[in-house]
Amino acid sequence: MNKLQYVLAFCTFGIFCILWTTYETPFIQTFDKGAFDLLNGNKFITMFHYLGETKFIFAVTIIVSIIIWFRKQDYKLMVFVIFSVGGGYGLYQFLKRVIERPRPDIVDQLSTFSFPSGHAVHGLLYLFTIAYITNRTFTSKRAFLIVWITAIILALLIGTSRITAARHFASDVIAGWMLGYSWFILCFWWYKNGNRYFVRLLNKNIET
Repeated sequence: MNKLQYVLAFCTFGIFCILWTTYETPFIQTFDKGAFDLLNGNKFITMFHYLGETKFIFAVTIIVSIIIWFRKQDYKLMVFVIFSVGGGYGLYQFLKRVIERPRPDIVDQLSTFSFPSGHAVHGLLYLFTIAYITNRTFTSKRAFLIVWITAIILALLIGTSRITAARHFASDVIAGWMLGYSWFILCFWWYKNGNRYFVRLLNKNIET
């Protein structure tokens, strides 16, 4: 990844913060209503919510971690997977309880809070993590593009499925994508640079 991805991560986190502070404004509420009217009831998209269920994601994460352990014994990569997917889960659960936005008012609605959408955050995180790990084994640009385009499309469908099922507002889902991308890039930065900065800090402490 280049510097553009890091700049984009700052921008997406900024958008998340903006949505956090403005979701009660008339503009966002009008946007949410328009998205609901457009997408509500689309059964094809709604099916994709299964790919974003917490149990399914953690099952996939465990399988991926085991494969990494047996085939590569790359423990830092395993920590990256756990940090990205597991840490992302803890992050959005924490924010839901801090923000406490009610879900859309429908019959048999879920009792948990709405902002940000967990499916959007978690779906993007595990798909992007798998895409990154998968592309480490490919050398062709075509395979690289296919893997990432597939991951992006599935992440979009998983998030949108929460709007079609009236489980979330559109602003919840967009905020979830923004937060998920920012967290993924933060985890990636740690994976690439964490040891380097730790060693520098350790050397400074030894010198002093």
